[in-house]
Amino acid sequence: MRPNIFLTFFYSGLSPKASGTAGSLLALGMGVGIINYISMETLVLLTILFSLVGIKEINTYEAKSGNHDDKRIVIDEVVGMWIALILSSSTPIQIALSFIFFRLFDIWKPSVIGRIDRNIQGGLGVMGDDMVAGVLAGICSAGVFQLMGIAQNALLN
Repeated sequence: MRPNIFLTFFYSGLSPKASGTAGSLLALGMGVGIINYISMETLVLLTILFSLVGIKEINTYEAKSGNHDDKRIVIDEVVGMWIALILSSSTPIQIALSFIFFRLFDIWKPSVIGRIDRNIQGGLGVMGDDMVAGVLAGICSAGVFQLMGIAQNALLN
């Protein structure tokens, strides 16, 4: 059974290599576009909607296929990437930092992220670790950006 267009986020999850990165990059581009051309509020609402629908659709897919956390499913990366963007900001540096931190946390799965990935089954488990990775990535991106500003001001004064 092949995951649908939603779960693979416009089939980016079918990338033969690094499907999570492919999904994250597409999510990054779409998220930045939504922030710049529509509104941050729209991205927040879409993130909530995609989270709820994603959990339900993953549960349905897993029940039919018997396959937990199929690597072709990247809607979890989309939600995580959007959370990181929402919590950080939309300057070019913060966009890049959000992507880098999100991919690092999603791949490395430190602390609670790894526990969620290992211990929670179904759609909530698949989505949950990426949602937490997105929160941490957004916080780290914003924090590093602030530190960069402080360092720049210190050097100029």
